[in-house]
Amino acid sequence: MELSEGAVRRLRASEPVVGWAGVLMLPLGLLGDLIIRLTTPGSEEFFLLCAQSLFFALIVLRLGLAVVLSPGRRLALLLLLAALTIWAAGSVIINAAKLDDQEIQFPAPGEVLCLVAYIPLAAYLLLDVDRRLERPARAWLDMLVVGGGTYCVAALLLITPIQVLSGLEGLPLLLALIYPLIDIALALVVLGQVIVQVRSDRTKSAMLGIALLLWAAADSGFALQRTDSSYDYSNTTILIWGSAFVLLVGGACRPDQQALRAVPRSPGTTVLVSAGAAALAVLTFRPDDALTYYTMPAALLTMFAVAGRMALALRDANRASEAFALSQTDDLTKLPNRRAVRAWLAEALGRDEPLALMLLDLDRFKEINDSLGHRAGDTVLTLVAVRVREAVETDTRVARLGGDEFAILVDVTAEHELQRIAEGVLAELAKPIVVDDLQISPSGSIGIAVAGPDDEDSNELLRRADVAMYQAKGTERGVATYDAELDGFSRHRLQLAEELRVAIAEQEIEVWYQPKIHAKTHAISGLEALVRWQHPERGVVSPDAFLQAARRAGLMGQLSDIVVRRAIADLQHRREIGIEVPVAINCAPPELLGSTFLPQLYASMEEMDVPAGLLVLEVTEETFLADPQRAQKVLLELRDHGVQISIDDYGTGFSSLTYLRNLPIQELKIDRSLIDEIATDRRTQSIVASTIQLAHALDMRIVAEGVEKVEDLEVLVKMGIDVVQGYYFARPMPHAELIGWVRAWSTTDALATQPD
Repeated sequence: MELSEGAVRRLRASEPVVGWAGVLMLPLGLLGDLIIRLTTPGSEEFFLLCAQSLFFALIVLRLGLAVVLSPGRRLALLLLLAALTIWAAGSVIINAAKLDDQEIQFPAPGEVLCLVAYIPLAAYLLLDVDRRLERPARAWLDMLVVGGGTYCVAALLLITPIQVLSGLEGLPLLLALIYPLIDIALALVVLGQVIVQVRSDRTKSAMLGIALLLWAAADSGFALQRTDSSYDYSNTTILIWGSAFVLLVGGACRPDQQALRAVPRSPGTTVLVSAGAAALAVLTFRPDDALTYYTMPAALLTMFAVAGRMALALRDANRASEAFALSQTDDLTKLPNRRAVRAWLAEALGRDEPLALMLLDLDRFKEINDSLGHRAGDTVLTLVAVRVREAVETDTRVARLGGDEFAILVDVTAEHELQRIAEGVLAELAKPIVVDDLQISPSGSIGIAVAGPDDEDSNELLRRADVAMYQAKGTERGVATYDAELDGFSRHRLQLAEELRVAIAEQEIEVWYQPKIHAKTHAISGLEALVRWQHPERGVVSPDAFLQAARRAGLMGQLSDIVVRRAIADLQHRREIGIEVPVAINCAPPELLGSTFLPQLYASMEEMDVPAGLLVLEVTEETFLADPQRAQKVLLELRDHGVQISIDDYGTGFSSLTYLRNLPIQELKIDRSLIDEIATDRRTQSIVASTIQLAHALDMRIVAEGVEKVEDLEVLVKMGIDVVQGYYFARPMPHAELIGWVRAWSTTDALATQPD
């Protein structure tokens, strides 16, 4: 029958009260005994019996409450309850016999019950643990070695003084010795359980261990007082016994500890060797006959446990050696695997030896798997492993990293020699192989990474070889040596991304502006907002140096938000001081087609009260290739809000006339690559002229960016260009500098302006 929540709460609240009542019984009972001895001598035996009965009733009651409140530990707690009940019954029988004023000789009949009580007590200690043994044989042997060795030492230190000082012989001596030895043995069981970490509650383990040691001390003290073979308990002995019972029950009643505090492990070699040495010492220097019965069996058992533990250790070592070899071997090709390659690289880098790593990746291997099946694919990999092994020197290390990737480690670093080895591997690989009666000529790509004098990380060398391998796939020879300039994931760029993350938080990102000039009147037609990074050490950093890193690090959204808010705020400030010039903001396709950019743009416009007609959004043709339907929807939405659209870098991408016809575009910007040679190259002139005519036919403005020479300007003006932009008029500048430049600008100054 399950208890209600209210009943459980009441029982939990009463359990510690009963426990403290049992604790208080110890000093109160001893104080009452002292008072009775002084006031009414002769009545102390009856008082002690009553106090003892009440004390045992309280601790048994507390343990009974724990049985009810801990259903998961019920069996173990019932065993402890039985042990304490039996022990209490034996103790009460002994003390009750003393009420007849007769001298009770040791051992009394109640001693049988006290000895029997150890059986359920031992069962409790073995059952009431926090976790099961993962390797029970090893754990039990560890506990036997530690416990047996410690028992041998304790027995020698305990038995000799008891035998000499007690004066007992025969059965009384046997019983006097067996009590403390059993107590010590049980304490060692708790110690062994802690060592193999089946007990994770350290407080509980300490309470149980100390209780058993106190029990052993009380039993030893009792034995040392038995010079006349009669019972004569001292108050100190009673106090120690009582404290032991309180700690034992208190530890047993502690709630379960669910948290795993440490990784289970075996005791250290030092502990096991020391315990085995103690047992060996007992066997070597045998004590006299009186002590042999107590020490020799434990010493022999300990040595057998040591032998068993050594056998298990030897077996585990052999298995570990086999497992290590298997862990570094590829199951399919029998070549070393990635783990072995890492070990080789770490060893070679540690010795600073000449080293180069080649990474071979098979081409179109997935087609073989899909067409012929995985069994055929495995056959191809096995034959490729043979071919690669035959293509290199016998002392060259070859491994399979996994899938269709192979690694080759060579001790040369000369680039021409590495190229020769790699091309030789590919040539050998290209020879036909037969799989399922089908002739196949495998091919692959090889990336090469050479270890430098400062290289210490094998993972970094593997990464560089992997980058080079992907670079090799785009080459005609299929071989490439690592080039840091082509590495989009180098340590430098990773560091750059982290610095950029800090720069955004520290407001180091700025917006600069480059004027756009009307080609005929030389009046200011507009401004283009350009992002700059005011680096604390490197000064102003252009976007070409950090935008790719920002995109890979997922920071483009934050950068776009900063540019939009700053550009609109600056626009509003210029309007307040009488400078009302449109501003163009660049937007990359992922941000434009995303879900956050446009809401942020509209919110900033509304917050700053900026007319939409003063905003131009510059997008690239790449936008329409990424998601044409989404792009059309976004541009139509911008038109409805009054924001103008400009196609940036026109002439370098898709350049389809379809989207120019169907989409709401107000401006085309001819890329600077078509402006550089416009004054001298007729083909370029034809392309630009036709583009200008097309734009005008579609009622669009046409802007030429990158104008740096007066000759280019003159040609563009004759062609009918609307707006020009470039270093010929002005470089990008901060907002504060821009205001002064705009106020000082005049058409006369513009005609005389020369590029920097």
